[in-house]
Amino acid sequence: MLFVETSMSFNALLAGLNEAVRSEDLGALDRFLALVQPDDLVRVLERFDANDRAVMFRLLPKATALRVFEQFTNLLRSELLSSLRDDDVVAVFEMLDPDDRAALVDELPAVLAARLMQGLSPQERELTAPMLGYPRTSVGRRMNPEFIRLRPDMLIEDALNYVREVGPTAETVYLMPVADVGRILTGVVSLRDLLLAAADATVGEVMSFALFVSADDNAERAARRCVDMRLLAMPVVDSEHRVIGILTVDDAARILAEAEEEDSARAGATEPLRRPYLSTPIFSVVRSRIVWLLVLALSAVLTVQVLEVFEDALTTAVVLALFIPLLTGTGGNTGSQAATTVTRALAVGDVRLRDVWTVAFREVRVGLTMGVSLGFLGFLIAGGVYGWDIGLIIGSTLVCVCALAAAVGGTMPLIAKAIGVDPAVFSTPFISTFCDATGLVVYFLIAKTVLGI
Repeated sequence: MLFVETSMSFNALLAGLNEAVRSEDLGALDRFLALVQPDDLVRVLERFDANDRAVMFRLLPKATALRVFEQFTNLLRSELLSSLRDDDVVAVFEMLDPDDRAALVDELPAVLAARLMQGLSPQERELTAPMLGYPRTSVGRRMNPEFIRLRPDMLIEDALNYVREVGPTAETVYLMPVADVGRILTGVVSLRDLLLAAADATVGEVMSFALFVSADDNAERAARRCVDMRLLAMPVVDSEHRVIGILTVDDAARILAEAEEEDSARAGATEPLRRPYLSTPIFSVVRSRIVWLLVLALSAVLTVQVLEVFEDALTTAVVLALFIPLLTGTGGNTGSQAATTVTRALAVGDVRLRDVWTVAFREVRVGLTMGVSLGFLGFLIAGGVYGWDIGLIIGSTLVCVCALAAAVGGTMPLIAKAIGVDPAVFSTPFISTFCDATGLVVYFLIAKTVLGI
């Protein structure tokens, strides 16, 4: 529920905005927008289409408009810029931070992006253009070039005066790179260190060792390192070890949130929407799901083929069909659990590609342990109801299926990483299908052996 400055409910506010939009009453629209708290405007504007959103955006005060724009996803930003007048577009683009501007360029049509870059002031263009030369997935594309760079020979008093002078335009003042006259990174210094040091000391005497990342490094890995090390910021250097920007902890957290959203979506056999659900066109939602649905439907044919091969066994012992959902579900869930765990471990650096056999052996043991537990229960329950020969089949199959599914689920993310595919893609969708088919093969082979059919 949104909070407004009057007793008007959220539904009444939306109804008023919708009516004002339909009647093209800009005065009423302006009055209703004034009732919404600035932090809630994003959630309000997301519910309208691109053209209506652009009209309402132009009615907002300049400071509020920029605040709202910064909270939009890049896809919504792109739509909004495409709907605004040229002068509004240039003004908004100019006010963005360089890292946000570089990320937005990837979402804009090439013609509009080029026009906006040309319309920037020389200073802002100088900050933004170098970032666009790095790969889209690199941290160089996500760093902020507006930082305070201190020299090691500066006196503490002079350094503090410099921080006061350029601090308002910097991304952060809490951690500052220290570099020599050639901009070669030599260390970092925190604002706390400067404030507590003697005025006649030098920055080089109080600076600390710098944990840094290269501009060509993968953005997600760099962000993970920044967060795991609990750093306020990390210097970003070029190939010659010259400091060219910083990655702040809030930007690192945003990168990781985007990556986790993408992984979660792909693990669920869909593509991330990259925009709020209610403002996403129906066709875009369908497009994000239909491809994976078709892939899974085609791969499920493999399961059908397995059932066809063992049709005679099913005809002889119809009771075997009753346990197919149990066995395929257990195998799929076991594989997905292992894949999720290993994908997470891979993302945080707990495991590497060279650990594939270690992971496989570990997951086999985990799967066997779970399989023995589930298999014993399956043996007792199925045996007591349908006969001990059926119980033996179910118990033995659960042991084998759990061990196989855990091993496959644990190793597939590592294999995917090795061949350059997103590990999340190989988690739930493909592993479930694979485990269904192999689990059924194991099931019917055991059944034929035990029942002699």
